[in-house]
Amino acid sequence: MTRFFCCLVFTVLAFDGRAAAQQGGSPGQFDYYLLTLSWSPEYCHSNPTNSECRGSRHFGFIVHGLWPEFQKGGYPEHCSNAPGLTNPSSFLDIMPDLSLIQHEWTTHGTCSGLSAQDYFNLIRQAFTSIHIPNQFKAPAMTQSVTPLQIKAAFEQSNPKLQDRDIMIQCSGTYLKAVEICLTKSLSPMACPAPRDCTARTIRVPPVQ
Repeated sequence: MTRFFCCLVFTVLAFDGRAAAQQGGSPGQFDYYLLTLSWSPEYCHSNPTNSECRGSRHFGFIVHGLWPEFQKGGYPEHCSNAPGLTNPSSFLDIMPDLSLIQHEWTTHGTCSGLSAQDYFNLIRQAFTSIHIPNQFKAPAMTQSVTPLQIKAAFEQSNPKLQDRDIMIQCSGTYLKAVEICLTKSLSPMACPAPRDCTARTIRVPPVQ
């Protein structure tokens, strides 16, 4: 079967189905966060030369972003010219691409109302608060699962999560990302505009 790949560069990728951005929002003026965990093996299959994919360490789920969102739809972008991290490499273990780190700050982090250091500390806190199911930590073989099975696995590993808090994104029939809606204090919440991959079965490439 011919695979379907996203043709946009990862660091400026807008996930399918998101409401339109509102340029020039006000820092701190938003309703909740969308934590997006990208499945690195799928991205690296079509982007093997990216820094995320060329190192000795192979990743499973990595943080694509922690995005300020509006309850009624849409999201702010480019809210200020506040300076970014002084040491962005300290976050390469969870966001293994310096250009991604800079993009996420400029585009989304400036809308958080936080300093760059506090924003990325919050990203780390959000990421570590979510326990990755064992079957997705470092799978050695391709798995075929349904979107509901992925949700169930995350809920089993994270008892506070419910179906309504999680969205599964795919690229064709391959897992692209798991998105989790969080309050500003990082508690799981129901996604205001849930959208899920419509494929009956999703393939999850191995970490290798």
